[in-house]
Amino acid sequence: MQSIIDIQKRLLPDLLSVMQERFHILQYIGAMEPVGRRSLSVSLGVTERVLRSEVSFLKDQNLISISSVGMSLTDEGKELLEGLEGVMREITGIDTMEERLQKKLGIRKVIIVAGNSDESPWVKSELGRACAACMKNSLKGKNIIAVTGGTTMATVAEVVTPDIGKDLLFVPGRGGLGEDVQNQANVICAKMADKSKSRYKVLYVPDQVSSETYHTIMKEPNIQEVMSLIKSASMVLHGVGDAMTMAQRRRTSAKDLRMIEEKQAVGEAFGYYFNEAGEVVHKVQTVGLQLEDLVDTEYVLAVAGGASKEKAIRSYIKQAPVQTVLITDEGAARQLLKG
Repeated sequence: MQSIIDIQKRLLPDLLSVMQERFHILQYIGAMEPVGRRSLSVSLGVTERVLRSEVSFLKDQNLISISSVGMSLTDEGKELLEGLEGVMREITGIDTMEERLQKKLGIRKVIIVAGNSDESPWVKSELGRACAACMKNSLKGKNIIAVTGGTTMATVAEVVTPDIGKDLLFVPGRGGLGEDVQNQANVICAKMADKSKSRYKVLYVPDQVSSETYHTIMKEPNIQEVMSLIKSASMVLHGVGDAMTMAQRRRTSAKDLRMIEEKQAVGEAFGYYFNEAGEVVHKVQTVGLQLEDLVDTEYVLAVAGGASKEKAIRSYIKQAPVQTVLITDEGAARQLLKG
């Protein structure tokens, strides 16, 4: 027997499109509240005239409240949004996409959030929430969680909550001095620990070091202690970067930049640069997690979204351990399924 959604798709397609539009409005307000109408209009690509009537309807239904600082969800709005998520996933076919992509990539699981973070920055917050929910569902008992740096991991840190798990220890997956403070693994670990009422350790070393410096640093007892914790982590959280973007962020030398470009690197993770075939074409000497350390890690959560990240994600996944959970968005997922 056809589901009610299948019937609605045939008989009332306009109703479903209206429902999707209002769902996206509620979703955006929930992610960015309080938010102004102009900001909402620009982010959703809807004219202010059209948005005005939708906002008026949602307010009349007591789903949103409007104040001088902007719009926010009411308790009823939050409850409705939560209940609608499963329905919207079926309407948009996201559940089916997850299954297809998981089989295609050959990893443990794929989690897809609606939208494209290239076009809608608020989708990155949804990636963070999906990652936090996955952590909560996976963590049992005492755990060490290794976290790398980057803007995506910083977003995850913003949405971590105290109910994510008990007796957790967050450790930086790599050094990070030299990059933007808020995107450093140390800072992200501290924020995750604070939000979840947990503990954390720091690793005050540069992300990129010479071979000589590396061997000197690794003799330090404090560094050895943290490295031991990192390598015994039961969960690793990390992003996947575009090769050239990451190389420039690391202030890579002109010589290495040319080499990375000539070898056609498209993706980066843990200091490894991958070409489209998934081959490592360049490796940075880093203090922290190495690819081989992931093999025995129980949970590896890779978080990356945006259609522009398709090549980077695809290249890394070819090297990723089978227990990887990819948390991505619709924009990247549709591109990954095409290739």
